[in-house]
Amino acid sequence: MLTQEMLAQEMLTRISRIVAECQRFLITSHVRPDGDALGSEIALYLALRSMGKEVFIYNQDSVPETYGFLPGSEAVSGQLGDVNGYDAIFVLDCSELDRVGRLAEAIKKARYVINIDHHVTRGGFADICLVDPDASSTGELVYRLLKEIKAEVTPDIAVNLYTAILTDTGSFHYSNTGVESFRIAAELVAAGADPSVIAQNIYESNPLAKVRLFKKAIQTLELEWDGKIGSMSVFQQMLREAEAKTEHTENFVDFVRAIKGVEVAVFYTEMEDSFFKVSLRSKGLINVEKIAGHFGGGGHPNAAACRIYGDLEYVRSHVMRAITGA
Repeated sequence: MLTQEMLAQEMLTRISRIVAECQRFLITSHVRPDGDALGSEIALYLALRSMGKEVFIYNQDSVPETYGFLPGSEAVSGQLGDVNGYDAIFVLDCSELDRVGRLAEAIKKARYVINIDHHVTRGGFADICLVDPDASSTGELVYRLLKEIKAEVTPDIAVNLYTAILTDTGSFHYSNTGVESFRIAAELVAAGADPSVIAQNIYESNPLAKVRLFKKAIQTLELEWDGKIGSMSVFQQMLREAEAKTEHTENFVDFVRAIKGVEVAVFYTEMEDSFFKVSLRSKGLINVEKIAGHFGGGGHPNAAACRIYGDLEYVRSHVMRAITGA
């Protein structure tokens, strides 16, 4: 019987063969890309380009302002022609194909679809799945792939992969942080990633729009269930008044999680399509992946998300019921 490690190595070998035999690659990830998605995409893009491959990155949503410093971020495009012209498509950091957005149906027709992810994949949409729920991030898996295909980890690649790991481990303090996370991070620093510069760009360069939005969001802070559940909300009107974008809500849920006594943090973001995005964080006592999964979402035991249709009162009542009954 194949162990997880043996299966992962088999997938790495198969991907390596595809990289060797193919010339044109498309790389994509989920809507509203985060640091892990972008860092992983750009690192893979730079590595394949260095090998003489033709590579294109497509994301439905643009690069958030916070991650504009990533070397190679200008290669991410929101425009795409015929998908059929690519030999293989990499889908990164997606447990379900529909998370890539409008491109989902077209991807199914590709010659090779390669899924690299650290979330538990339920869809089984890819020909090859390099999936390891024990990995800290998709960036960690891309790093393993670059080693397998013997691609040089340049300083630019190191910056992107370090960013992927840093952001998805919550600055190395989430429970998904392990020995391997620190080992790879150390190797990336040795390869040219500057932890101080990267952290400053991500955590100490908040645009004023984000500050204005946070000022409004914190007024919605609520503590329930004897202070064990904390929540904040952002509405479309608040975004307009603060001249902010949805991307500016990143890490707001972590503020709630950091409150003493809070075991589960919930952040509700009103979207333009009458859905609420629900971000969930846990300090370990409650598995929020199961809660998100109940509503069709996913993630990890301590960090997950989902989308629920309805007004805030309806969404809150259902989420609270799921948490308190978990």
